[in-house]
Amino acid sequence: MARMCRPVQLGEPASEPVPVAGCDVCGALAQQRAGAYGVGDRSKVTDCNVEMRRHAHPRVVRA
Repeated sequence: MARMCRPVQLGEPASEPVPVAGCDVCGALAQQRAGAYGVGDRSKVTDCNVEMRRHAHPRVVRA
């Protein structure tokens, strides 16, 4: 029996996160990502991007 499925619709790929200026964690992840690109390790690149997106930055409270 034939199965009728809807075609898959994929969106545009997400752009890479930009490291926050002055954040040591973002800076380290950006360096790791650059190194992973250099050796062709796309899995590591993705891991760094996910960590950078999930990394919480303290909110600046202005008086």
